[in-house]
Amino acid sequence: MNFNELFAAYPFTMSDAEVAKATKEIIDNHFAENNNREVWMECLHQIDLTTLNGEDTVAKVEGMAKKVSEFEKNFPGVPNVAAMCVYPALAGVARKNLPAGIGVACVSAGFPASQTFIEVKVAETALAIKAGATEIDIVISIGKFLEGRYQEVFDEISEIKAACGEHHLKVILETGALTTAENIWKASFIAMAAGADFIKTSTGKIKVNATPEATYVMCQAIKAWKAKTGVKVCYKPAGGVSTTDEAVQHFTLVKEILGEDWLNNQSFRFGASRLANNLLSSIVGAETKYF
Repeated sequence: MNFNELFAAYPFTMSDAEVAKATKEIIDNHFAENNNREVWMECLHQIDLTTLNGEDTVAKVEGMAKKVSEFEKNFPGVPNVAAMCVYPALAGVARKNLPAGIGVACVSAGFPASQTFIEVKVAETALAIKAGATEIDIVISIGKFLEGRYQEVFDEISEIKAACGEHHLKVILETGALTTAENIWKASFIAMAAGADFIKTSTGKIKVNATPEATYVMCQAIKAWKAKTGVKVCYKPAGGVSTTDEAVQHFTLVKEILGEDWLNNQSFRFGASRLANNLLSSIVGAETKYF
């Protein structure tokens, strides 16, 4: 891959301040029209309900899966979450206990730091799929990216995508560690060129996670990629999106930049844990701690 040619084909011409201004303008102009029960329900339907803690147990994942399974009975007329996101060792537990139609999104490939061997990354991905994962979430090799070792980053994503086969690959850029809008832009194109089905902001494991500015940059990258290649890449903000207002902000940016075709849970996801209860509280009009 010639990365000079790639970046020349998709030049980034905005400063971080210009990105912040453009992001704020979209939210200021369109937030109110999207801050309603219909959008809150759509955002809930786009959630990858997530538990990624060292103390996760079989019982905890079974309990979460049971709540997902019984959700429609308890909240008739409210759409269920899109998937559950777990560590590889618990993928089989999630799959066994979830109803059909709810995905198992599994972090893999040395999550969250991605600081392991490519052979381990590929093997873990394959094992997660064998255990029942229907979607794979990985993190780019952030250190290699920051050193300009773009070919290695690209090759790793390509190899992991091959291991995924027909299963969707979500590539996490860890935008808080990339620090600049231009780096987020470049990492987006490396991931898309390498075969990412989704690009995703964050792991939720560092101080700075999903921001509206990162969503603005990544959605503009997806839009530019689609315009030139015809390939639709999907989007997932994750980490730090916990309130209804924050979800609506990201929804508004996706709607205004990418359009209606992305406003479904096949093309747009939230990686979240607290967000589900907060959206549900907004939907039913009372504090609700279901999940």
